[in-house]
Amino acid sequence: MLLFHGGTEIVEKPLCHVGRQNLDFGQGFYLTDLKEQSLNWAIRHGKLRNKKPIINVYSFDKISILNKFSCLIFDSYNKEWLDFIVKSRNSEKPWKKFDYIEGGIADDRVVDTVVLYSLGLLSATDALQRLAFYSPNNQICILNQNIIDKYLKFEGYE
Repeated sequence: MLLFHGGTEIVEKPLCHVGRQNLDFGQGFYLTDLKEQSLNWAIRHGKLRNKKPIINVYSFDKISILNKFSCLIFDSYNKEWLDFIVKSRNSEKPWKKFDYIEGGIADDRVVDTVVLYSLGLLSATDALQRLAFYSPNNQICILNQNIIDKYLKFEGYE
């Protein structure tokens, strides 16, 4: 499968322990299978840094890693996803026991709901009812450098 990483730099050899720790899925290398999502991210960061947006393109052997590594895949915005995101953003590091995590991104469309839930101002049921109106974008976080080195191949950039 093809994966994309939007930013302002060419990343031929990604590192998984460089990013911030309290992101949605922890400190890892983030990608998506949605090219438009990576383009939007690259444009956003390009404007912030006054740099040209770049989309790095990779081929990835997802099938090979599923049985060899500790993988967590959220298929929808559900209670498990919601609790995981809140714990990650509260520096509880629920991602520490995983090598690969995939699921919806807590982007501008849904972050207010996540924050209200984390503050106890929305119940899980109410938060999930709000989230039901959105199709999750997809993010992939690789937290194990061995996966990057063996199964993620840089194909180029745009």
